[in-house]
Amino acid sequence: MKTAFGLIDCNNFFVSCERVFRPDLEGRPVVVLSSNDGCVVARSNEAKALGIPMGAPVFKYRQLFRDHRVVQFSANFELYGDISQRVIRLLTSITPHTEVYSVDESFIDLSKLNISNHQAWASNIRQRILKEIGVPVSIGLAPTKTLAKLATSHAKHTPSGVLDLLNIGQTERETYLLKTKIEDIWGIGWRSSPKLKAEGLYTALDIAKLPPRLAQQLMGIHGRRLVAELSGICSNPLEIHGKARQSIMHGRTFGHDTDQLSVIEASVSSLTARACASLRQDGLLAKSASIFLSTNRHKPGYQQINRVIDLPGPSADSGNIASRLIESVLDSFHMGKNYHRANVTLYDLIDERYLQSDIFGQFDLKSATVTQSKLQAIDNLNKRYGKRTLHFAAEDLSSTWQPKHDLRSPRYTSDWQELPIAIIK
Repeated sequence: MKTAFGLIDCNNFFVSCERVFRPDLEGRPVVVLSSNDGCVVARSNEAKALGIPMGAPVFKYRQLFRDHRVVQFSANFELYGDISQRVIRLLTSITPHTEVYSVDESFIDLSKLNISNHQAWASNIRQRILKEIGVPVSIGLAPTKTLAKLATSHAKHTPSGVLDLLNIGQTERETYLLKTKIEDIWGIGWRSSPKLKAEGLYTALDIAKLPPRLAQQLMGIHGRRLVAELSGICSNPLEIHGKARQSIMHGRTFGHDTDQLSVIEASVSSLTARACASLRQDGLLAKSASIFLSTNRHKPGYQQINRVIDLPGPSADSGNIASRLIESVLDSFHMGKNYHRANVTLYDLIDERYLQSDIFGQFDLKSATVTQSKLQAIDNLNKRYGKRTLHFAAEDLSSTWQPKHDLRSPRYTSDWQELPIAIIK
């Protein structure tokens, strides 16, 4: 059976999510800002036309924002995540053979669907997503995932928003490969492109025409696979279940730099709670954890603290892990040093179904099982009644570390207190 993939890519996703509830912003320049409203992480097409680059520092573009009345939003990740899940649910209702690649992109295996006209099918899906969810998407169709990714990039610049590379000739397909710069190829990017350009390779067509052995010499086994993918031979199958996590990290830049231990404790407790919640949601346990604290690297006297701890046994116990991490940095914590950021990482992850006692009997399996049941009960209550309905007291020691989000829109779809209000007169 011939392979056929579709890539559904939400256009300017964060901005599109904001426009779902603010249709008055259609046609206006809009940007979404990172934590602490420091830099641009998403732009509408109108904002791109003004020359605002991705990652633009807000303080450098503040005057341009004023002159052109650019609408700014603090990142509302809870809203974006919920709308992403709605798109995914719609796609999986079409076929279970779906790979969620990122928050705004998903691959679909089309070879298992009975489609007579791929262009019409993709246009219909695009209209469904726009009508039922409110988010515009671009769709690329191709015999490989790499070509589907390439097709979607070009589809964004077509009136239909769809590009079908399945039902065209080799010559026409090579036209699109020729239009694709080497740094825009999925799997190459800006880091590897200078080396390849030095070899006289500038476009996707140049890569596709490389002898596989030479491609492997230049890029490793990935190069050989890339040549096959760009030539229409599938070497990157759909990953329906995704890859097993190797680690989970939650980090934040503080809203205000701090030298107060209570503030650090609150931040580490909160970040650990979020990381452990993700751990439990995926049915995983961590054997090790690490904490990273740093002052602002752009200010004099930069300092960082990095500690790694091995847990007594595999765990997803937020309170136990947080207390151990905080204890590990006490000897290096300096009053008077203003800390700027904290990261908590959990790794050496295992499936919770394989939890067992150690050979020396030092790990209390019965106690660990009881703890897991308690944490599951807490997760169930929080899921039913709202996040942080039950949480650890240490998280409330201070809120001054929380990132700034002064321009955040309401969480329209996930918070009862922030539902939109309609007034009929």
